Amino acid sequence: MTQAVKKIHFLGICGTGMGALAEILQEKGYGISGSDQNVYPPMSTQLASLGITASQGYDSQHIPQDAELVVVGNVIRKDNPELLAAQQRNLPLLSMADTLYQECLSNKTSIVISGTHGKTTTTSLCAWLLECAQTDPGFFIGGVANNFGKNARLGTGPYFVVEGDEYDSACFQKEAKFLHYHPKVLILTSVEFDHADIYKNLDHVLSAFEKLISQLPADGLLIANGDNENVVKLAEKAPCKVVYYSLQSKTAEYRVENIENTEEASKFELHTPRGTLKLTLPLHGQHNIGNASAAVALLLELGIEPSRFAKQLAEFKGVRRRHEIVGTYKDIIFIDDFAHHPTEVKATIAAVRDRYPGRRLWAVFEPRSNTSRRNTFQQDYIKAFMGADRVLLAKVYNEESIPEEEKLDVQKIADILIRRGPDAHYIPDAQYLKEFVLRGISSGDVVLFMSNGDFGGIQREIFDALGKRRIITDPSNIKMGRVPKAKAST
Repeated sequence: MTQAVKKIHFLGICGTGMGALAEILQEKGYGISGSDQNVYPPMSTQLASLGITASQGYDSQHIPQDAELVVVGNVIRKDNPELLAAQQRNLPLLSMADTLYQECLSNKTSIVISGTHGKTTTTSLCAWLLECAQTDPGFFIGGVANNFGKNARLGTGPYFVVEGDEYDSACFQKEAKFLHYHPKVLILTSVEFDHADIYKNLDHVLSAFEKLISQLPADGLLIANGDNENVVKLAEKAPCKVVYYSLQSKTAEYRVENIENTEEASKFELHTPRGTLKLTLPLHGQHNIGNASAAVALLLELGIEPSRFAKQLAEFKGVRRRHEIVGTYKDIIFIDDFAHHPTEVKATIAAVRDRYPGRRLWAVFEPRSNTSRRNTFQQDYIKAFMGADRVLLAKVYNEESIPEEEKLDVQKIADILIRRGPDAHYIPDAQYLKEFVLRGISSGDVVLFMSNGDFGGIQREIFDALGKRRIITDPSNIKMGRVPKAKAST
């Protein structure tokens, strides 16, 4: 981006990433405007507080006459009226990924956190530990990091940490965002098939990550999860130094041992080339211990002494909507999580088990992502939910947009689960699902909600309604059995 550009218009400005980038660019002195199909809190109020105008809907008149550049979010279609107007006016177009690189990454050490799972938490951990080491890092995260209260910052230090998403960049740039970040350091957490709407199969996914790894310079660094088979295969092709972190391997440079779980935290030993560190992480689940190990490995490989950050790992506050306790009522705990891929669902359930052993665990799931709405992982979801005591499955989100032969068969998953152990129910009606939880909940229960969307706000509705209900104190009083399909409203 040339210094002559001063006025920038954003298409899709209320997206988490787009709004954060708009804020950063305003901080750098650019005049910012934007539009979105849905302008609503919290992003609308956040932008308004910064003096940034966000127009409702898309209209060619929303682009200011003095706009010199248009940043296009990946939700924007080719027939968007503002995109067409920008093209007609011959305004330069950039994707969010290219804009982020040019304005934030090009003159810093680009640290990219990538992988099918764990990106957001690992990026937040890296940013937090670099902050504790007083390096004032810049960061760009796919969720709100609770230690910072935001998901992006420009920073004044030499490092910029960015979550490297494998999803498309823009309608005119049909390739992964992470291919535009040109990492000096890359953390690769996991690689599996996902995003069935844009990737054909696992080989297609692997090819994208292979391109990413090939961008690493000879003096770069790849920090790889040694417990993920696909990651190990990809790492063998890296043109630079590779170090592994692992909970299983005895030969990895960063090895986890002696894990202890309490309700408050996970404690473990991390064997490193610099000696053994005893660490405390206020998160649970082996996947999160792996994420933390990758972050610690990053700082050690950057030459930062453990005394500057290791103890502060215990002060990490997590990420909004990642194993987030949204409320407690007496001794009933409600947790909200972003899990949607079956691997994430299984790991999240296991993490809750680690934290609350002996309690009855409800897993309430909404198939909402482009992959989870399809039958790609029909069998995998059955295995993923086996760790829960009671499973409630909502209907496929926006199911009419999925061809019938591709749609996830949620009823079939519930039917198989209930025969194999968990008390499972498919409840397509949101109000009925809410009532089922309220009538069946028992003292000591843990209720885990999983969706990559807002789940229609059902988490908060159930929690708010609890004070008006009598809570069963004896789980044996709960009647088990199939829940009939809700009748269509008239």
